[in-house]
Amino acid sequence: MRILITGNLGYVGPVLVRHLRRVMPDAYLIGYDTGYFGHCITGALESPERFLNEQIFGDVRLFPDHLLSTVDALVELAAISNDPMGVRYEQVTNDINYKAASSIACRAVEAGVKAVVFASSCSMYGYAEGGPRQETDALNPLTAYARSKVATEKALSVLDPKGSVITSLRFATACGMSPRLRLDLVLNDFVACAIAMREITVLSDGTPWRPLIEVRDMARAIEWALTRDARDSSPYLAVNAGSNNWNHQVRDLADAVTAAVPGTSVTVNTSAPPDRRSYRVDFSLFERLAPYHQPLVSLEDAIKGLRVGLQRIGFNDAEFRKSHAMRLRVLEEHVDEKRLDDTLNWRPD
Repeated sequence: MRILITGNLGYVGPVLVRHLRRVMPDAYLIGYDTGYFGHCITGALESPERFLNEQIFGDVRLFPDHLLSTVDALVELAAISNDPMGVRYEQVTNDINYKAASSIACRAVEAGVKAVVFASSCSMYGYAEGGPRQETDALNPLTAYARSKVATEKALSVLDPKGSVITSLRFATACGMSPRLRLDLVLNDFVACAIAMREITVLSDGTPWRPLIEVRDMARAIEWALTRDARDSSPYLAVNAGSNNWNHQVRDLADAVTAAVPGTSVTVNTSAPPDRRSYRVDFSLFERLAPYHQPLVSLEDAIKGLRVGLQRIGFNDAEFRKSHAMRLRVLEEHVDEKRLDDTLNWRPD
């Protein structure tokens, strides 16, 4: 199988590529990325891209059609990937996460690509009272990032699949160690705070719900989507990807980290205004359709992996929110240094 992965030089990509190389040793793996975060290596002892057969640098907004005629499968990871970046670069978020992603998927189907996998997000549920959200429940996207995922899913859902199997994986919030680590994710942030400062500050009142998934389990879900049989569900499928055991309130996540890093205190902002991004998610459909690709990593294991990984590289940066581990910080530095323009296009010089 020849698999093209857009956005492979980010947080999830290195873990996915390594996983696919292990489970599909004969696959031909191609990465396609503009390189915003390619230099953000976190303690890796080897290039994460050594597991690829080919790395291509390019912007998904200028994606070349000819690549699609050479592959059997497409995985779309490329995105402006969190809420703060979506606020700062709202139009770019729409252009990359929706316009480019939906266009590439449409062209892939036209080119006869057999499997198309779109990395979507449970964040599209936004604020949801009551029980865990199922795939058929109403969506309530509260941010540019979430709205872009909804728009792309809508575009994919009306495509004539023409023999392609198209899957939108509505991932829970990512966490865990990666060769290109992000610390702008809730659990990763808490572990970094615990190690560097022995103090976790919960900016909300701690009650909002978040579903989480460890990055290695994201890779397992993508493997399933690449190989799933449309006869088990439908040619197009949007499915919550995660585990019912991984719905946690933010305060509980902080407490779990303090248990793993002794001596850490937790401060909760009890007077904070309500955090509207609060939702639980029902992952029963994913459990039924992908019984052999269910999440295997526990919350405790994810925290341990982050703790061990950060301690191995001697992490003690109390100012890590100003570092390259924060993706918005990287983009702002590129723009400030005139490497990128305000639309996040590379400058020619």
